Amino acid sequence: MAPFISSLTTFFLIFVSVTSLQAAHGVSIDGSLKYSTDFKQFDYVSGDAVKGGKLSLHALASFDKMNPFTLKGTAPFGIDMFVFEPLAVGSLDEPFAEYGLIAKDIEVADDRMSVIFTINEEARFSDGSAVTSEDVRFSLNTLKSDKVHPFYPYYYQDIKEAKVLDAHRVQFIFSSPEQKIKGSDQKPTPPNRELPMIAAQIPVMSKAFYEKHPFAGEGSKNMVAPIGSGPYVVSQVNQGKSITYKRNPEYWAHNHPVRKGMYNFDTISINYYKDQVVAVEAFKAGDFDFMMVNIAKQWARDMVGKRFDSGELIKKRFPHQNNAGMQGFLMNSRRQIFQDVRVRQAMGLAFDFQWTNKSLFYEQYTRTTSFFSNSYLAATGLPTGLELSYLEPFRKDLPPEVFTTPLSSPDFTDKGGLRGNLRKARKLLQNAGWTIQDGVLRNKEGKDFRFEILLESASFERVMAPYVRNLEKLGMVADYRTIDPALYTDRVQNFDYDMIVHVYGQSLSPGNEQKNFWHSESADHPGSKNLAGIKDPIVDEMVGKIIYAQTQEELTAACKALDRILWYGYYLVPNWYLNVHRLAYHNIFQQPDVLPLYYNYFQLLMTWWSKESMKDN
Repeated sequence: MAPFISSLTTFFLIFVSVTSLQAAHGVSIDGSLKYSTDFKQFDYVSGDAVKGGKLSLHALASFDKMNPFTLKGTAPFGIDMFVFEPLAVGSLDEPFAEYGLIAKDIEVADDRMSVIFTINEEARFSDGSAVTSEDVRFSLNTLKSDKVHPFYPYYYQDIKEAKVLDAHRVQFIFSSPEQKIKGSDQKPTPPNRELPMIAAQIPVMSKAFYEKHPFAGEGSKNMVAPIGSGPYVVSQVNQGKSITYKRNPEYWAHNHPVRKGMYNFDTISINYYKDQVVAVEAFKAGDFDFMMVNIAKQWARDMVGKRFDSGELIKKRFPHQNNAGMQGFLMNSRRQIFQDVRVRQAMGLAFDFQWTNKSLFYEQYTRTTSFFSNSYLAATGLPTGLELSYLEPFRKDLPPEVFTTPLSSPDFTDKGGLRGNLRKARKLLQNAGWTIQDGVLRNKEGKDFRFEILLESASFERVMAPYVRNLEKLGMVADYRTIDPALYTDRVQNFDYDMIVHVYGQSLSPGNEQKNFWHSESADHPGSKNLAGIKDPIVDEMVGKIIYAQTQEELTAACKALDRILWYGYYLVPNWYLNVHRLAYHNIFQQPDVLPLYYNYFQLLMTWWSKESMKDN
């Protein structure tokens, strides 16, 4: 499940099953929580952390709006995380637990068809006004409306309504599931046990603020900073170039157990740069303090020198246990040339990962062989047990490889190497009706196999160049080009591309977001993440089994079954992943002694504090 759309690519998501009517400070998959009712702080933060100091960061491209929840335009980095807060937040050292923030108590009904949140009486927006049940209901209604990014109403569609019980209690009512589970005597689908946590992740907005300032439409395009209940307020804006957040000295939750030891910097400034190459040089010149490095060449070749040798600058790998999901060269199956699965399979045979990893990436990466990489949800070996029982009813409609062949990417180290794989690709293309005519791959209508690879970052051009050369050996005409990030976002949201590089971030508890990734219903929704254009009733069935899983065994089996079906649909050319965060930073930080387990780099940074601030205290 996913909370709300963020500028970060990785989400840390929670799976829940709670049947008790007792009010709880947190919820978990099995009813057990690591942290007791009277816990003081998370283990991965430090009691020695002090407030103060300045943090300078960077972002790429630009921004042109202040509302992170609408479709058009780009909001500034951090505004969703710094300004807005949800009812509850996840622990970064438990895969399936969440603890109340704005909500001090959470009561899930026995039938799991509703949940009551009791608002903390201390919760305040940055203008000093109290957070009320009316604000929570307003937030849900807004996020289910046509004013927001299409992701939200689609994601929250199973939350039927919010009822205000009093000023501090609000009840979320869930829709009755209509789906039937095949192979189980057509019994009604059990409730989606994620729904209480999906409800808890809704960002709470001020109803009074948006009654004064238009949420969407022409009137919303001004740069008025929104108010929220979060730890920071917007203090300075230079549209498209920079934004500065100031720690709210009256922040209501600064001593709250889920916030203690976090968000320690007095100000956080984000400056925008044209691309990552320019940003790296700016970082080394001291223009900002910290960066996550996602380009292997920059990590190996650019993050070196006297300042690193002296310890003034530090680069360090931070291990994590995150589900790495899937990154790949994604094909838009809405395009005619990519509608045949044999063509899509041939595209993967032309990508020589072994050469790319050695020659371009300094052998830093592991090849991806699952849509749930680096996790127990990844399909391994051949399907057995419950996983096999999910797949068996569809055996005649699925590729035989789903049942006979473990997931693996093409190997270029075998005898024949690239040539052998290209021969296999030519055979697949020929069977799909594409043959070489006058040196060019054409179909029987005489149409050239020509397509464009759309890139957001120029750093991927060096990866695409050898891949395109391999495709040329098959007679394809492939062009790649990097375009302006704002234009790129618009084209992707409207499915206007042939091939792109895309990352499907996954959690250790997949849920509702899988509909947005793969389900037929999302294929024609602009702004959805079904970027491949998948419309497959078997995929829909497995997505339903994930969402309505009632046990961890059922969830795992459904994920593995979906993994196999997607893999042998060849919707993308699998890339690579890391099980560490590569971070570079100026030696100005203090850090907790304990690392979290499941985290993104920004969550980690928000547990750090300034050495300079220690001198002032």
